[in-house]
Amino acid sequence: MTADKIKLAFVVNDVATEQDNYSTIRLARRAVARGHQVALIGLGDFIYDWEEGICAMATLSKISEFEDDTDYLAHLQNTGMDRTRIALSDWDILMLRSDPAEELVARSWAPSSSLLFAQLASLQRTIVLNDPRHLTDAVNKTYFQGFPASVRPETMITREPKEVRRFLDAHGGKGVIKPLQGSGGQGVFLLDKRNRQNLNQITEAVIRDGYAIVQEYLPAAADGDLRIITLNGRPLKVDGTYASLRRFSQTEDHRSNISAGGGYEMMAPDENALAIAEIVGPKLIDDGMYLTGLDIVGDKMIELNVDTPGGISFMEDLSGVNFSGAIIDDLERKIRLQRQYGGTLTNRQLAVI
Repeated sequence: MTADKIKLAFVVNDVATEQDNYSTIRLARRAVARGHQVALIGLGDFIYDWEEGICAMATLSKISEFEDDTDYLAHLQNTGMDRTRIALSDWDILMLRSDPAEELVARSWAPSSSLLFAQLASLQRTIVLNDPRHLTDAVNKTYFQGFPASVRPETMITREPKEVRRFLDAHGGKGVIKPLQGSGGQGVFLLDKRNRQNLNQITEAVIRDGYAIVQEYLPAAADGDLRIITLNGRPLKVDGTYASLRRFSQTEDHRSNISAGGGYEMMAPDENALAIAEIVGPKLIDDGMYLTGLDIVGDKMIELNVDTPGGISFMEDLSGVNFSGAIIDDLERKIRLQRQYGGTLTNRQLAVI
């Protein structure tokens, strides 16, 4: 069935701070190339209008053909690009693609405000992905603790240095500490005998802006981790290839995040990884988590990214597989289903159907 042209809006932290290797930019460029109307909205760009409901000041592409993501982003960030006022009730899909961790200091109000606007937008015809009501529950890593214990490393969440020490003593003196709300490997420390004398200082640095999460150290982490993209609660697989990437440290720094300088290569998920994806799938579906990133080490999931799951552009460039095109295909399918059911399906149902 030939897809009708759709209107697809992406919520980002700020158009000016987007980078050309972000998955959002790849998805947006693919959609523009198909003739869909695409808008980018910053967290501070929403408007509640007493007559029109949720509106926004948006950046829209003025042309549809771009050489690559860098060319597309340069077009969006051109200083001569005017923003356009749009009413979201006229738009088919709103994809929430902002990183709350980036707003902790300067704009702590922005993520929660944008989620409330998104919730209101989802009451109309606009499909909002991921489902904004459950996304509100997932604003930090406590959401992670709602998954079965069998797929999670043993964990403590605290702001007490003595509790961190007690956890380490119970786990052979080794563990990983990081902010409860964070991303991209920022503020992540490996704790062991070499830096035990600095434990108080490390803990204080992590809890400066909130709670710390401490996890048992997984020896398999020395080989990096596996990022698996899920779509509709299941691993994304296109033309026999999984959207799955091994990330590994290239320095003495233990972090494997690409944003922290880690290396990466395509790698198919093994039986352990697929088993984890199968276990977490039902909750992702029940919570309307359309697009997520599972970070897996050995037989444990160490992170779950439900806000800005990335790596898609890297996966495509390495494999030549059009994962972003498959996601756009799926968005077009959701719009068809919504229209065929005459608006009787809920936003959460449409998010993962």
